[in-house]
Amino acid sequence: MPAILIHGVPDTHHVWDDVRRHLSRTDVEAWDLPGFAAARPDDFGSTKEEYVSWLIDRLERIGEPVDLVGHDWGCIFTARVASLRPDLVRTWAGGNGPVSSDYVWHPLAVTWQDPVEGERFMNELQAESFADDLVKGFDLPAQPAKEMVSRVDGVMKDSILRLYRSAVTMGAEWEPALANVSAPSLVFWGALDPACQIEFGERLGASLRASKVAKLECNHWTVLERPADVAALLEAHWAALPNS
Repeated sequence: MPAILIHGVPDTHHVWDDVRRHLSRTDVEAWDLPGFAAARPDDFGSTKEEYVSWLIDRLERIGEPVDLVGHDWGCIFTARVASLRPDLVRTWAGGNGPVSSDYVWHPLAVTWQDPVEGERFMNELQAESFADDLVKGFDLPAQPAKEMVSRVDGVMKDSILRLYRSAVTMGAEWEPALANVSAPSLVFWGALDPACQIEFGERLGASLRASKVAKLECNHWTVLERPADVAALLEAHWAALPNS
């Protein structure tokens, strides 16, 4: 069974490049979500439900349960998949994507959720200044920040706005179903994340009955700041299963 890695916002599959370099297994795939450096079908509305349905459809085609991993929105989407379709998931791991009715959206998310301010933000977005904001606000290394922002095109901007506007009450909607997750679970979390605070990593771990909530001394982008640590956590998680 393969391992499937799902990115967040405003990322693409490249956010996993450094983690993959530290993994010993070769059956690892990192997927791009529709609208994020990947084609977005004309009838795809980029809502949270549509992304989950898209993931379920692709996972069904694999034909066997997978080791599912997500970061940021990838964490949220994959946790939702694991709660709706436990049969598709052998193990689950994720980080820095809160699924909680008590979570308060960070200021940038609130801007994107506003139909006026969100459009203004995206229309005025300048790659250099946006990259600087990510570096200053999230301790993101400068080069990965520049590469990340360079991939933000018009379709991604629109997808981000649609996603966040569909997700205002996501925590209250999706948290109860986390009790349905049966896959062995691991939570890895940047303990210094100002946007998705560590208590929500602990809460997610409790909801999923996770074997471990790993608190990494870094900010939001664990997969860029601590790729070797994330890879080691994943390999230990996978190796703990019988016949793995």
